[in-house]
Amino acid sequence: MTRTPAPVPSPTADSSPELAQLTARVQRNCDIADARFAGNATLCIYLLEMREFYRWEQGQDLRAELDRQTVGDWVIAREQHWETLEDAELEPLVLDGIAHDPFDEEAINRKLAPRGLAYGAGYGQGGRPVFFLGRLEHLEAFDGYRIHVIGEELARDLAAPPAMSREGRIFVRRESVRRMVLEAVEAWQARGRPDDGMARALRAYGHDPDHAPPLERMVDGELEAAVWHEVGEVLAGDFLGPAWQECLSEVLGTREERVLRAVRDHLADMLVTLPALLSGTGDGSLHLYFARLGGMRAALFPQLHDAYEQAIHEESPEAIRRLVVPAREHWLATARELLEQAPEHWPADDHQLPALQPVLPRGPVTQTDRSPPGADSADRWG
Repeated sequence: MTRTPAPVPSPTADSSPELAQLTARVQRNCDIADARFAGNATLCIYLLEMREFYRWEQGQDLRAELDRQTVGDWVIAREQHWETLEDAELEPLVLDGIAHDPFDEEAINRKLAPRGLAYGAGYGQGGRPVFFLGRLEHLEAFDGYRIHVIGEELARDLAAPPAMSREGRIFVRRESVRRMVLEAVEAWQARGRPDDGMARALRAYGHDPDHAPPLERMVDGELEAAVWHEVGEVLAGDFLGPAWQECLSEVLGTREERVLRAVRDHLADMLVTLPALLSGTGDGSLHLYFARLGGMRAALFPQLHDAYEQAIHEESPEAIRRLVVPAREHWLATARELLEQAPEHWPADDHQLPALQPVLPRGPVTQTDRSPPGADSADRWG
């Protein structure tokens, strides 16, 4: 599983009228998507996203102090703007005089790549359209896929997911990863700085309690982890085939969608993410992976957190390493079983979720013939 760096063209000047028009159209499509879907988030998440979106639009640092009245006025104006777009149609994107469907990501990127730019278009949770336009910071080839690392973003929506994959392309967004890391650190600080996975991650990244957290080092580590997760998503998609996406389209916006996505996330992580983190050169990303393990994923796989706690107690990651292969087989079998059932028969309620949890052996497990990335690296934690 070799990732090969590729040359990144230098960007064209920002003063290009065509780039300005393209940015404006992508942003309008982002606003249309927000007008239709922003209200679906919980109030807490919505307010966090709006606060960060304001900082991005104003060009402010993520840690900049905000004036509550100013932000409040901006939120009201933004919501009023969205009201005017609720029935608007997505606009085509014009490049070299040719209009492209906003979801024709491949054709648009063929024209943008020589300019050092990248465009993303797809669907997120709940069937929400997702668009962005940004500067291409790094490009790699992997197993027929192109991995794009995006730096500065010129146009984006409210949700701005850190990573996505679609039809031969993987996108990882540095600004979104930075936001995700900072929010995780702030949440840990608000909890009173407990000695947990986040504290261990910070120590592994070289955090000095008398100084600000090493944000950029953490962002670099989480970019790499996000790439491996998306590679895992690609491999999971290869195993599950087109039936998976068809099934997902039937349950958009429901609790069943959350279950389906969590099952695939676990499969992706057992295929690639955890083997890569366990074989890496630093512990920060591994600790942060477990610090952020929550929600439906934690409910479906409590044994994963148990293995992490055992690894901490034993000062060795072997407990985590042992569960990877049997868990991989479990989540692949579980995903296929869900595809064979009607969604109304899935065990999706809280009291039913244990039926989806894996039963894992406690003894050593022999590795399968699908070797993880970096499998020949030195063992971790001694």
